[in-house]
Amino acid sequence: MLVKVFGSAVFGIEATTITVEVNIDKGIGYHLVGLPDKAVSESSYRISAALNNNSYKLPGKKIIINMAPADIRKEGASYDLTLAVGILAASHQIKSENINDYIIMGELSLDGSLQPIRGVLPMAIKAREEGFKHFILPKENAKEAAIVNDLEVLGVDNILEVINHFNGDVKIEPTIVDTRAEFYKNIDFPEFDFSDVKGQESIKRCMEIAAAGGHNIILIGPPGSGKTMLAKRLPSILPPMTLHEALETTKIHSVVGKTKNNGLLYARPFRSPHHTISNVALVGGGQYPRPGEISLSHNGVLFLDELPEFKREVLEVMRQPLEDRDVTISRAKFTVTYPCSFMLVASMNPSPSGFFNDPNSPMTSSPQEMQRYLSKISGPLLDRIDIHIEVTPVPFEKLSEERKGESSVEIRKRVSAAREIQSSRFKEFENTHYNAQMSVKQIREFCKLSSESLSLLKTAMEKLNLSARAYDRILKVSRTIADLAKADAISPDHIAEAIQYRSLDREGWLG
Repeated sequence: MLVKVFGSAVFGIEATTITVEVNIDKGIGYHLVGLPDKAVSESSYRISAALNNNSYKLPGKKIIINMAPADIRKEGASYDLTLAVGILAASHQIKSENINDYIIMGELSLDGSLQPIRGVLPMAIKAREEGFKHFILPKENAKEAAIVNDLEVLGVDNILEVINHFNGDVKIEPTIVDTRAEFYKNIDFPEFDFSDVKGQESIKRCMEIAAAGGHNIILIGPPGSGKTMLAKRLPSILPPMTLHEALETTKIHSVVGKTKNNGLLYARPFRSPHHTISNVALVGGGQYPRPGEISLSHNGVLFLDELPEFKREVLEVMRQPLEDRDVTISRAKFTVTYPCSFMLVASMNPSPSGFFNDPNSPMTSSPQEMQRYLSKISGPLLDRIDIHIEVTPVPFEKLSEERKGESSVEIRKRVSAAREIQSSRFKEFENTHYNAQMSVKQIREFCKLSSESLSLLKTAMEKLNLSARAYDRILKVSRTIADLAKADAISPDHIAEAIQYRSLDREGWLG
């Protein structure tokens, strides 16, 4: 008998429905075709043991299974349950009248229990799009799939529950999640707060501007000046994610299996990879591409601590994703694109010793050491960072103060107000939501300058020998400063403050 059951494969962050055709005929043998990888090919052993341990069996006949479309590679053990149900239906061990209404996915253990799988949210979205009514999957993934409306999600612990469900003996209770209610209930503030930071008022101001416009920022200062502490508190002043952003972010994390029981992600991601990271781990890729750190920080913050310690070629691969806000990975047979609209926050010491320009430190570095240290970061990459700010150590008087600084809640209110102005400004543009995303054409339209502002910017460009990209960055930052001040036009003061945040462009920064 021939039976068709349905599963799903994930490529990039989109899913494709896989039709599993099971035919049982006279003879002996188990034949699995349709470009399965090693993990899928080994499924017969897991399925056989799982059925035997639950008083069912593989039929002793010729079993031919085709996974269509046959030209798409099927990978991973998540098809175990799909194949097992197809075999049971084709051998009349379960009833299969309405089996075509189901997407079935899950990895089997030898005792018949189910292990969690990856990519559940894209699968559920695709299942709803293609008109499937039910989705059977491991219970640990059920909450994540239930984010999708108009699809009955049935979370199960073992294969016996699935068999009893199809035979009508026991009905599986669907998992129901009110996505909007859950989302707005769980919006919370991160554990780190700016009120813990003593002094550093100018750096907090920079962080506020960066958060308000989504700008990339680099902090330069000696060890112990608070660079990492400040960076970790940046997510606490970013506006809460919208439901659309949360769904998009959850899809990416789902593909790498980082959601588990959590369902929807509510907080903006904060990723801080170690400086030994490879370029594939940073931007994504591999033989069967997976999202990298830049995609996992989509709609959030990517923090690169001690930037010059990263390999130069690793940093260089970020240049294009920083501009385009997505990364395309091409292989011989397919191409996948991952979104990566993130805020880059980097920190670095000003010299190998870390105490360049510090009059109180006896440690110095030679010009050659300085040049070698700073040459690890290319000019084009620094150009793509909007704000460069020097962080100085906090004096004892400030550290010992009892008075707390301004809280993240207060700063977030101002940031959110500035973001609302930007949302209104860019409402007609599909891919632009805040100032850092402006194209050159949009900069010309929304960053018009008075003659006085233009003259000031011209002088700065000539004296600091700035590039055309740095010119655009200054205009974007000045537009954000104006938005925070609720000003319609960019004034000379806004331009002057934005120029001040280009420390690494200044001649003589090396002394």
